[in-house]
Amino acid sequence: MTAMTERKDFPMSMRLPESDVAIIDRAARLRGRSRTDFVRDAAVRAAEDVLMDSGLVRMSAESFEAFVSVLAAPAAPVPELVELVRRPAPWEMPTEDGR
Repeated sequence: MTAMTERKDFPMSMRLPESDVAIIDRAARLRGRSRTDFVRDAAVRAAEDVLMDSGLVRMSAESFEAFVSVLAAPAAPVPELVELVRRPAPWEMPTEDGR
């Protein structure tokens, strides 16, 4: 008698228009991935986004008040971001020819 092994992969099948398959294949090639890997990663990422967006956060009234007070407090400056904002954009800097 052979031991039953638990299935780890489950096949999925879908019907797509040729134009959808063509764009998926093109994108997968650009990423150096197979169609299956590309579609699986995209589907899992989309599912994770939906689940993260639909998560319910529960907290006590005291915790909510603390949360709101943190949001309402003035933001503390981040020195690296202040320097970045003050730095001229690349298109604002003079070029080698002085323009």
